[in-house]
Amino acid sequence: MLATAAVLTLSSTVFAADEVNVANGLTLTGHPLGLHGVDPVSMFDGETPGLGDAVHTSEHEGVDYYFASAKTKERFDAEPEAFLPQFGGFCAFGVFVGKKLDGDVRYADIVDGKLYLFVNAAIFQKYLEKREEVIEGAFAKWPEIRSEAVGDL
Repeated sequence: MLATAAVLTLSSTVFAADEVNVANGLTLTGHPLGLHGVDPVSMFDGETPGLGDAVHTSEHEGVDYYFASAKTKERFDAEPEAFLPQFGGFCAFGVFVGKKLDGDVRYADIVDGKLYLFVNAAIFQKYLEKREEVIEGAFAKWPEIRSEAVGDL
């Protein structure tokens, strides 16, 4: 009975994690890691994403994010939604076509203050050819696939 309860508890955690693109494994706090350890605030502050450090960790909705400094952590803590990538950090073009593909910070775009990630250079180029259509279509598709397990899409 106790084992069944544990499995059910773990299963719901796994499904919830599929709403955010997280790295395999857990951080020292026991949460999954978002943005592959890249400081989300750095995505808005310069051309090169900054690698975060576990010393500066914030938890948001069950996911840990690392920051390069106490200052960027404070900015995130004050307004996390302003810095988090759209679609849980999954590739925006992937969401547009109904898939949850890994979002890579090297292929990112900020439109109207919102961060969008893409899986690779080729997909990023396809996105640039029809930026508005992809963003609009991804927002339309996201509610349908948001809670779906990655492997079920």
